[in-house]
Amino acid sequence: METGSESFHTSSAIFHTSSADETREFGRALGALLGPGSLVAFVGELGSGKTVAIQGVSAGLGYEGYVSSPSFVIVNEYEGAGAPIYHVDLYRVSAADALHEIGYREIFFGDGVALVEWADRASELLPPERLEIRIAIEGRNGRELAVTALGEDMTSLLERLAALWKERDPHARPHD
Repeated sequence: METGSESFHTSSAIFHTSSADETREFGRALGALLGPGSLVAFVGELGSGKTVAIQGVSAGLGYEGYVSSPSFVIVNEYEGAGAPIYHVDLYRVSAADALHEIGYREIFFGDGVALVEWADRASELLPPERLEIRIAIEGRNGRELAVTALGEDMTSLLERLAALWKERDPHARPHD
């Protein structure tokens, strides 16, 4: 795990999954660690597994319903165990200005948990403390999840996630 400067903590780790179910399970482990006010920014090409990971995160946050990508409505809201879950899909958003219409400040900076697909389309609007997950396709079913934690709380969360994932499968170690 790599760690950044003392003034603003950053760290990163790379995780690998071998199936959609395992990507969902990774998300579930992450979701169990998130709390109110968290934002996770997902980036990856079409079909890389962003929604699959978010399904797992939502389950880890206590949501038991169906999770689908809100491509046309931009935001789906689910009730998590401890906070509302905002699933945001920016794929069809052409300008960050369009996010003002949906009340992005309440979603990104509020007391809920924001899970943002295609987050790179509005990176300038995201809170400085967040988790960024870049998902890349590896072979037919595998995924590489490059996770960057920005801020002290998210750095601590990433350390806990790495320990949990290593416990789950000692051979699937995160690395720099």
